[in-house]
Amino acid sequence: MSISKIWVRMEKIILLVEDSPEDEALTLRAVRKHIPHVVVIARDGAEALDFLFGTGDYQGRDLSVRPVLVLLDLKLPKINGLEVLRRIRGDARTRVIPVVMFTSSTEEQDILTAYSLGANSYVRKCVDYNSYCDDLKQMMAYWIGLSQLPPSERAMEALGSGQAK
Repeated sequence: MSISKIWVRMEKIILLVEDSPEDEALTLRAVRKHIPHVVVIARDGAEALDFLFGTGDYQGRDLSVRPVLVLLDLKLPKINGLEVLRRIRGDARTRVIPVVMFTSSTEEQDILTAYSLGANSYVRKCVDYNSYCDDLKQMMAYWIGLSQLPPSERAMEALGSGQAK
């Protein structure tokens, strides 16, 4: 099993779906400098879906604790990033989770397909280390600091039952 198992009761989780060990290390280093959130790592599309939907190695996981952001690579083993995105958007439990396609692809068709499937953003990975870190810092500042993220599942359930004001 290659997903880092994190069984903490915490609302602020970022799911990083990345198959390159080098990009994973760079991303973790840059993200952890700027935010205190837990980062769960999936190294292929199937593992990402297992985490999100509580299947496979994550069967029985508390699904009310969902990521506040998914950083999703495009070219992944087993299930590619576009299919992962399609499944995220196709399920009511995960439909509103912000998904940023974070990839090296500049193919227009990839960009168009990602947005058509509901990606919130499409960011090309820079090859220069400083630019890579700066881009991640800006992404985290926007998605975690500035953007109003969807409420947790518990908050949405409370709203639906009239318990929250």
